[in-house]
Parts: sequence; structure tokens; C-alpha cells
Amino acid sequence: MSGRVLKIALAVSVALNLFALAGGVTYAVSRDKIERRIEEQRRGGREGPLAEVLAGLDPAVRQRVRASLRETALSARPDFEAARAARREAVAVAGQPTLDAQRVQTLLEQSRAAEMRGRQRLETGAVALLATLTPEERKALTPLLQRKGSARRDAARHDGPGARRPQTAAPDDRPAG
Repeated sequence: MSGRVLKIALAVSVALNLFALAGGVTYAVSRDKIERRIEEQRRGGREGPLAEVLAGLDPAVRQRVRASLRETALSARPDFEAARAARREAVAVAGQPTLDAQRVQTLLEQSRAAEMRGRQRLETGAVALLATLTPEERKALTPLLQRKGSARRDAARHDGPGARRPQTAAPDDRPAG
């Protein structure tokens, strides 16, 4: 074999080894991520704001509350899925070369209505649950009635990139600016 053929064979061998090594590393990393995701799904109650709210409750009450909330959430799930589907369809229709404004408006109205049905189910379930608890337990669970993420949305709406902050009046009551 000539020196040139050996160099080419060595280069091909190195390339194949690097490719195999990269594939092995990618497989190991993705396997770890998948295993972590599966473990998180298997875990019972997930940590977060709900866990903090429930932490002060008696374990038997906590279990009953979790079961009730889970049942209510599962009953509301089809409404929220319908809301997301209608919104996705509205986005798709709006992106067409010819705008069908009436169809987009109808889909957005359907989305809002489905979301409101889902929220109503969640709120009705929460109130029914609260009716079964003692005053102390009810007081501990009142954060359930707050809209999830509303404070975060409000902050983003008013303080986000490009957001204009409201002008405040100057000390002599003339508009600032």
C-alpha cells in the first residue's frame, strides 16, 4: 500500500470513530433526559405552588384535596384542549394567503368560550371542595381561587420589552412629558 492510501484510510478511520463517539454521547445524554422525564411523570405530587399551599394540611386532607383537584382538572381538560385547537386553527386560517376574517373571529370566539367553560369547571370544583373543609383548611386553600399566572402576565404586559409605562402626574398636576 502506498503512503497516500494509508493516509486516506487513517482519515476515514478517524472520521468514523469521531462519528461513532458523537453518536454514543448523544444517545447517552438523550437517554438520561428521557429517564429523568419519565421519573418526573411517575413521581406523585409535583413540587411547586400547589405543594406549598397543601404543605400545612393534614396528610389525609391533603390526599383528598389532591384527588379532588385532579378529578376536576381532568374534567376540564377537554375544554382547554378544544380552546387550544380552535386557537391553533385560527392562527392557521389567519396565515393563509386570503384572509377569512369571519372564520378567524369565529374560531377565536370558540376558543374563548371553551377556555371559559374549562375555567368555570375548575372554579366550580374548587368551590365544591372548599365547602367540604374546615375554616382553617379553607383559608389555607384560598390561593386556589387565584388565576394561575395572572400576576406574571400583568407584569409582562406592563413591563415587557417595548412596553410603555403610564405617565405619572407632575407635582403641580400637569401631565409629565
